[in-house]
Order: sequence, then C-alpha cells, then structure tokens
Amino acid sequence: MSSPKKVYVIGIGDDGLESLTGAARQLVDRAEVILGAERMLASVTNPTAHRIEVGSDFDDLLAKIEANADKQAVLLATGDPLFYGTARYLCDHLGKERFEVVPHVSSMQLAFARVKESWDEAYLTNLANQSLERVVERVRTAEKVGIFTTDKIPPSAVAQAMLDRQIDYFHAYVCENLGSPDERVTQCNLQELAGQEFSPLNVLVLIRTPNMPDRPTQMIGRRLFGNPDEAFLQSKPKRGLLTPAEVRVMALAEMDIGPASVVWDIGAGSGCVAIEAAQIASSGSVYAIEMDAEDHRLITENAQRFGVTNLTAILGQAPEAWTGLPDPDSVFIGGTGRAVASIAKDAFSRLRKGGRIVINVGSIESVGVVHGALRECAGDANVWMFNIARGTQQLVRLRFESLNPTFLISAVKD
Repeated sequence: MSSPKKVYVIGIGDDGLESLTGAARQLVDRAEVILGAERMLASVTNPTAHRIEVGSDFDDLLAKIEANADKQAVLLATGDPLFYGTARYLCDHLGKERFEVVPHVSSMQLAFARVKESWDEAYLTNLANQSLERVVERVRTAEKVGIFTTDKIPPSAVAQAMLDRQIDYFHAYVCENLGSPDERVTQCNLQELAGQEFSPLNVLVLIRTPNMPDRPTQMIGRRLFGNPDEAFLQSKPKRGLLTPAEVRVMALAEMDIGPASVVWDIGAGSGCVAIEAAQIASSGSVYAIEMDAEDHRLITENAQRFGVTNLTAILGQAPEAWTGLPDPDSVFIGGTGRAVASIAKDAFSRLRKGGRIVINVGSIESVGVVHGALRECAGDANVWMFNIARGTQQLVRLRFESLNPTFLISAVKD
C-alpha cells in the first residue's frame, strides 16, 4: 500500500481566498479534495476538486482526512493554523510528516496590530480549550492579554467574570471580523463591555491600566492580608484590641487557608481575621462568630467595606453558635476568657482531618492552659510569643512604641 499523500493546511483570512499568495492559490487549484468550513468552501473556484465540509469536531476531521489519504488534499483553516489552530491537533495525532502548513496572518496578530500594541509578552489563550476561571486568574497579573472567545463565552462574559472578581483595571478592545469588509474594533472599559454583543468572529484584547496593582480600584491601599489595623472599623471602647496586623499575618499563614476552605473565626471581634481569611478563601466560606452585638454589626460593615461576600457573621456564643455549621478546615480563636481552652477542644473535635486550629491569647496563664489542651487533642502544639514594637517619628527622633506581648498556639488534626 502506498504512503498517504501530504495534506496542505492553508490559512486564509476573513476576506477568503483573495488573501492567499500565488503559491498557496496554486495548491488549492491543484487539489483533488478540499476540506473546510462551509463559508470557506463557497469561495473555492477549483471545478474538479471534491469539497468536504468540516466543522469543529476534530475526530470527524481526522476520519475524513484518513478516508482521503490517497488523494492530494487541502484543508482550509483560519489565520495561522498552528497558532491555537487545527494544525496543532492534526500534527499531534497523525504526525508532522503528514502535513505542510501554509500560514496566513493570525487574527490574534491582526488584533494587536489594529490596537497598535506589541504582543511579544502578552498572555494569549483560547477559551475553546481553557476554562474561564483559569483564564481570569491568569489575566489578573498580566499586562496585556489576547483571548479567542467562543459563542458560549463571548467578550461580555469575560468582562463580567473579571468584574465579579474585582478585576477592573483593564481597557478592552474587541476586534471583529478582522480582514473582512465589515471589520470593526470597539474599545471600552470592562463595565461597558459587560453589556454588549459582538460577532462570533472576534478577538478580545485587554490592556492593563499603567502601573495599576493587582487589586480593584476601591481596594487601593488594602492588602489580601496583613492590612493596617486602622483599615478596620472598631468599637470605641475596644479600640486597639483587634489582632495586630503582624500577628494576623502569622496566624493566617499558620491556618493554611486554601481557595475553597471553610473557616471559623471564634470571638471574631470586628472581623479583621475573618475578613482577610475570606479574601484568601475566595471560593470558600468563612463564619465569624461573635457574642457582642456591636462587634457583630461591625463585622458586617467591615465585610462590606472590603467587598467580601463569602463571610457570614453569626451573633452568638460558642460552642452553641456553631451548631449546624459545616466542619471547618481552619479555625481561629481570639480569646481572653477562662473558657478558651474548653472552646478550643470543642472546636478541634469539629475540625476536618488535616485541619488547623490557631489560638491567640494575651496572658501567660492562658498560654499554659491552651497549650496543654491542644497537646491533649493533637499530641503536639506549636506556640509563639510576639514582642512587637512599631517605629514612630517624634520631631527629629525615631522612637519605638511596644505593643503588649501576645501569643499564638496552633495544632494540626492528623
């Protein structure tokens, strides 16, 4: 049996075969079989070639190529067939030796040319084979982005997904029908883009606002965790009693919170730990339990201030207040009362396997009691003492003001 003939994969623009070079046009005119989408086949003038319509089903395309392996075949594709295109799939499945690729200018390249931006360092992707969630997370830290959208995930859906994650610092260009007579480029911000419709043949280009950090506009000056103490509303009688930023950073790190974690903050006060835990566990759930009605109200106000929607403030006293809550992956307890060791034991019993509990106390007496309680539950426990002094400028001198010593105790449930 003779070897199968090479298949020529020829890229064309939206203006059809008129965009082809003379050499590429000769390949089409000499072909015995021409495969392509219906709109591409309509422009073919070769009178003797057998035309075979193909769609987005790559398995069907492979079968049709194999069925015509003894004929000189041409496959018409859009743009550069090796740039997120058909040729990559074909070469991977049938071998590179079966194909010759004659590229046209990629629509991605045309899009960046239309908006007059270089694309050598841009994040480029295709929503046909990448999830929207993954793409949005990659976009978050990119400077420039080029996206092939789909019928199911149009530019408006991308814009809305970004806004839902408070990524609002990109300018958008939607480049439609590039290279064809009805080509159009629309530029707008993400809020405007979320409400518009476009032709299915489009490329979405996103350009980051210069020097804009990875955070929503309304959150400038606020961090994912370790925010300054003054960023949180506090009740006046208790001002200064929230978990200090330096200790909060260590506590959140020791809690080992993941994107989908369930977190309890017991004795949440005004909610600083719970809010930052909610920002880390963006796809999870955080429950802030507080028995003081004024602090319970402040938890809700601070959550709104930071834009977290996955935090539930619960007014009540532990352990009764957590009845009915899902078992946690991480627990934080901020306590000064005598019952903190007992609450720690009860909370540890609800932890999922591999979960972590972290407790912040302010007295040496509490350290010994809580440390012993966690060793009894987990077999081992870690403990830290924090002596923090913050620099302050007084006239021409730098002085340090010390905070009260504070302690963290943590354990893991094996």
